[in-house]
Amino acid sequence: MRMSWFGLVAAVCGSLASIACSKAEVSYAKAVQPFLDKHCSACHKPGGDGYEKSGFATTSYDNVMKGTKFGPVVVAGHSPSSSLMILVEGKADPAINMPHGQQKLPEADVKLLKAWVDQGAKNN
Repeated sequence: MRMSWFGLVAAVCGSLASIACSKAEVSYAKAVQPFLDKHCSACHKPGGDGYEKSGFATTSYDNVMKGTKFGPVVVAGHSPSSSLMILVEGKADPAINMPHGQQKLPEADVKLLKAWVDQGAKNN
């Protein structure tokens, strides 16, 4: 059975709409900051080893978006270009993957952080 051009376009648009609607917006305050507090802030706060080496603090949205003394770590809307994601996904040199000297982060947590970055890294 052949589907009409209109039927095909309607089916594709309906599928895209359901995909877009299924991705709930990730809240910085409710999801990302607690993630950072749990996994990152022990080292990446003023006085912490990670902060002293990189200048990167994870204690607030402004600090995260400021990045390190080497530059930004989040490219809002594009996780593949965000060094934060490269480091937590284990795609960097093993000596600098995060969290440093610990087990890889749970995949669900990494996906949450990635979704937040891809959604524009909003302060929401």
